[in-house]
Amino acid sequence: MENYDVIIVGAGAAGLFCAAQAGQRGRRVLVIDNGKKVGRKILMSGGGRCNFTNLYTEPAAYLSHNPHFCKSALARYTQWDFIDLVTRHGIAWHEKTLGQLFCDDSAQQIVDLLLDECQRGGVTLRLRSEILSVEREESGHYLLQLNGAGVRAEKLVIASGGLSMPGLGATPFGYKIAEQFGLRVYPTRAALVPFTLHKPLLEQLQTLSGVALPTTIAAQDGTVFKEAMLFTHRGLSGPAVLQISSYWQAGEFVTINLSPEQELATFIDQQRQEHPNQSLKNTLAKPLPKRLVDVLQTLGVVPEVTLKQLNSRQQSELVTTLHQWRVQPNGTEGYRTAEVTLGGVDTTQLSSKTMEAREVPGLYFIGEVVDVTGWLGGYNFQWAWSSAWACGQAV
Repeated sequence: MENYDVIIVGAGAAGLFCAAQAGQRGRRVLVIDNGKKVGRKILMSGGGRCNFTNLYTEPAAYLSHNPHFCKSALARYTQWDFIDLVTRHGIAWHEKTLGQLFCDDSAQQIVDLLLDECQRGGVTLRLRSEILSVEREESGHYLLQLNGAGVRAEKLVIASGGLSMPGLGATPFGYKIAEQFGLRVYPTRAALVPFTLHKPLLEQLQTLSGVALPTTIAAQDGTVFKEAMLFTHRGLSGPAVLQISSYWQAGEFVTINLSPEQELATFIDQQRQEHPNQSLKNTLAKPLPKRLVDVLQTLGVVPEVTLKQLNSRQQSELVTTLHQWRVQPNGTEGYRTAEVTLGGVDTTQLSSKTMEAREVPGLYFIGEVVDVTGWLGGYNFQWAWSSAWACGQAV
C-alpha cells in the first residue's frame, strides 16, 4: 500500500496545476489519470496553441447556479498571475480578439510548463490507471483501489473534468464520486457547442457551409454576444454561436443580426439615391456575403427587384428579417464537439476558499467538474488555474 498526502484524480489543467502547488508546498502528491498522456484537452485547445487565459477575466463571465462562488478563487489567483508564470517559463504569447491569449508556438508549451512545475514539487504521475473504487476509512484517509494496487491519502482532489469531448477520455467519474459522498450534482449539458438545425432549414442553408460573417446573437433570456458566426453542413457554429449555446434552452429561438455594423435601411436608401437601377441582390452583396444573399433570394427573403422598384413594405420586412433573423435550433452537436460542460457539483456544498466539501473533510473538487462554466476565450482555463491554486494552498 502506497501512502501519499494528496491524491489528485485527473491530469488536465486543474489537476496538474493543483499538484504543482501542493508539491511545492512540501506535500507528497500522486496524480492519477486514465489516459496515455497528460493534458490532452490542453493540447488540442485553441487550434493547438492553447487559449490559456483572458485579459478580461471577471466573475460575470461565468455561469453557475451560485454565481458568487467563483469570485474568491478568481481574485486570489488572477489572469495576471498565470501570465507572469507563462512569461517566467519563457513562453512567447500574443493577444487575439477580445483579450484572448494564445501561445505563439504550441499548446505543448503549457503542458511542459505544468510538468516542469510538478517536477519541482516532486509530484508522482500515474497514467493509464483505472480507479475501481474509492472509500473513506474511519481514520478519515481515502483509499483508492487501482487496477493493480491500492493507494491511500489524507486528501483527495477530484479534477476529472466534465463530459465534453469523450474522445479525449472524458467520463462522469467526478460526478459519481460527488454523489457517492452525498454531494448534489446539477444536471449537465454540452456548452460552447455548435447548433444543429431542423431539416427543412438545414437543407435550405446547406450551400452556405463555410460562409462566416460578423453577427450579434441573442438568447431568449436577453444575453447577447457580438462575434463571428459560421454556417456548417450541420447547422450554425463560430464564436457567436458557441457563446450563446451556454444560454440557450431546448425549444427556444435565438435572434441573429446578420449586419451588426451596417444599418441596412439607411444603407439601402443611400444606395437607391446613388444607383437606383442596381439590383437589390447586388446591393446587399456589399455588406453581406454574396452566397448568403443568393440563398436568401432563393428563399424569397430578398425580392428580385431593383432598388427603385423596392417598395417601403418590402424594404421594412427585409430589414427586419436581416437584423432580427429568428432561428429555432434543432439541438446542439452535444458533448462530442462541446468545449465544456454546464452544470456539475453544486458549489454551495464547497468552500469557495479551499474547494473542500463542507460535509466531507479532505475531499476537494476543482476545474470543470464543478458547476462553474466560463465563456469562450480562455475563461475556462483561468477557472482551472484559479480553483486549482486555491485548492493547492489548502490540501
